[in-house]
Amino acid sequence: MLTFPPPPETTSAIETLRREVRDFLAVELKDRKPMDRARTWTGFDADFSRKMGERGWIAMTWPKRYGGHERSALERYVVMEEMLAAGAPVAAHWISDRQSGPLLLKVGTEAQREAILPKIARGECFFAIGMSEPDSGSDLAATRTRATPVEGGFRVNGTKVWTTEAHQCHYMILFCRTGTQEDRKGGTSQFLVDLKTPGITIRPILDVAGEHHFNEIVLEDVFLPQSALVGKLGDGWDQVMGELAFERSGPERFLSSFVLLTELIRELGPDASDEAKAVIGRLTGHLMTLRYLSRSVAGLLQKGENPALHAAVVKDLGALYEQAMPDVVRQLVGIEPSLTSGNDLSEVLGYITLTAPSFSLRGGTREILRGIIARGLGLR
Repeated sequence: MLTFPPPPETTSAIETLRREVRDFLAVELKDRKPMDRARTWTGFDADFSRKMGERGWIAMTWPKRYGGHERSALERYVVMEEMLAAGAPVAAHWISDRQSGPLLLKVGTEAQREAILPKIARGECFFAIGMSEPDSGSDLAATRTRATPVEGGFRVNGTKVWTTEAHQCHYMILFCRTGTQEDRKGGTSQFLVDLKTPGITIRPILDVAGEHHFNEIVLEDVFLPQSALVGKLGDGWDQVMGELAFERSGPERFLSSFVLLTELIRELGPDASDEAKAVIGRLTGHLMTLRYLSRSVAGLLQKGENPALHAAVVKDLGALYEQAMPDVVRQLVGIEPSLTSGNDLSEVLGYITLTAPSFSLRGGTREILRGIIARGLGLR
């Protein structure tokens, strides 16, 4: 049986932080339309990320010697959920802060930490994730991109896909094969890759809304020095699993559609029918449950534990909640989704309708997550 411990309790200092974030966002986002807010953690704004860095709201839990602020995981969580709930454009620094930086902090060399982490903390260094590949789906162990040892380092050939914002990022953490194909997990490693390295081609992948967030990255005879290795040779699989605990448990797993909920409430107004109030109550109840579970994971991370199983549950339940919301809105209000209607609810609904199918793909497909959960519960 899987249990979630109670999340950390709030404090006066945390609530003061929450008010500071809300005051900041009230100014920064005052002219931001609901359609733009709906993009939130896919909204890339380097200037906004630098302002967050100046406020000390990136790298919040990291040691001060690397530009961090040595604050708690719950304080970081508060900043994240306030940013997402308000629809702030946090995509530029999101991956760097969420997982690439913590990976380097945990297993990177001292030279890597000193060179990269302070820039991330300032909101000046952005990362892409080099995990997924063509024809591999969510089976990361099937990676075929290979780093072959050569004098002074490695020669890399292969292709990565769905590398979010890579065309605007400085670095990528590359997951690739360094051993035999038969050694599916033990034969993998990770590398710190400067995306300006010769031999790297970044090609856009447009999503169904015609927007450019995703990319294909082709690596052709790319030379990486020995110093680019992250952690130990052959430890790539274990490192990636640790990263995914960060990726799957955050509030972005149930707040990606939050603007749709707030626009629905605004559209219904104070004279909403009893049926509409009941629907809003159910949606809000589910949201609060997901928030409880996600905050519980933040507490486990604060204790230094690896909540991979708990994170998989949060991610799966969050995707179910968010994917159901567009249909709930359409049935309740009778409004059709559109990106150009001029009606805020209709446009937000249109955007979420188009992006919702990806919610059960990003961070691992539903089938992969449920396999992880089943093994964690001893069911397979």
